[in-house]
Amino acid sequence: MTTVSETAKTIHFESTEKNNETMSFRLKILCIKVSTILLFLLFFQVTFSQDYDFSEVDKKMDRYKKELGNNVEMMILKGDKIIYDKHWGDMDKRMVVPIASCSKWLTAAIVMILADEGKISLDDKVSKYIPDFTKYGKGYITVRHCLSHQTGIQQEPVKLLSILQRKKFANLEEEVKDYIEKKDIDFNPGTGFAYGNVGLNIAGRICEIVTKKNFQQLALEKLFRPLGMRATTFANEDFSVAPNPSGGAKSNAEDYMNFLSMILNKGMFKGKRILSEAAIAEMQKEQITPNMIKYTPKVAEGYTYGLGEWIQEKDASGNAVVVSSPGLFGTWPMIDKCREYACIFMVKTLLGEGKRNIYLDVKSSIDAVIANNCK
Repeated sequence: MTTVSETAKTIHFESTEKNNETMSFRLKILCIKVSTILLFLLFFQVTFSQDYDFSEVDKKMDRYKKELGNNVEMMILKGDKIIYDKHWGDMDKRMVVPIASCSKWLTAAIVMILADEGKISLDDKVSKYIPDFTKYGKGYITVRHCLSHQTGIQQEPVKLLSILQRKKFANLEEEVKDYIEKKDIDFNPGTGFAYGNVGLNIAGRICEIVTKKNFQQLALEKLFRPLGMRATTFANEDFSVAPNPSGGAKSNAEDYMNFLSMILNKGMFKGKRILSEAAIAEMQKEQITPNMIKYTPKVAEGYTYGLGEWIQEKDASGNAVVVSSPGLFGTWPMIDKCREYACIFMVKTLLGEGKRNIYLDVKSSIDAVIANNCK
């Protein structure tokens, strides 16, 4: 005769066995689902990677790496996805290096953010913010002139030696005062183009005045933090020296690509608006004509200029289709609007102006892979 205790043990055993069977069945179903998802992702990854055959890009970069100092990082972004990310030597996407004139694009974007906020107007006279400009015959210079190198204020050509030997000022206020009081006017504002550092540094000082914040702090709040540019800075190691909005930033490829992504996607970054579409369009609008050019560096000969960026290629209607901001130290960020990609070459060593043909040759191989969507 079966006791109550034995019956309870039997029921408990059967219940446990059923629970184990149920658990086992659920685990099998879960494994099947996970396996299916992984297979799908693997298939998607293979399919996605097969869309772009960058073997010719690899060959060219292998061939050019010695000329580029053996330490190079190269990234390509299409839409919002990185489709190419390779490095040579001990350079990689997180290594921070000085980016020289690539800084100008960042500074122009900061000015445009303040313009979006109504704190600055591009056609305001600089004297609205810094009245002393009127005392020295410089009262007609506008913010637009500053962002497009049309101030007319005398300056040294942008050369490697001039950057390395840049005069040290304690702050931007002191530097701009030097421009006002000690620099002559070479041509009337808005009548000529002379690429240099004066205009963007004046614009940086105006940003400080309207926000009551130093330029480095402003860059962090308005641009670097919203874009996740954690390693990028305008700060000098010697904090007693003024930031240099025209050429003093340090960054890495990963950070700068976030900035390029925002520009490529018309002011949006990860679902958040950083700049208005109108601001992006204004930055990419041609601000000068070829007959206005008084001085342009060899690296950009044949290009025209927008606001803080070069217009590298135009369509038949004169609209910018490739924009860039190459730096004298060898970093070259660019955006191809027709093929809807952004690319950056970043190097570890100081290369000067001679690498333009290398980067353009590599770009031609990228262009052969990515379809041109312009009619």
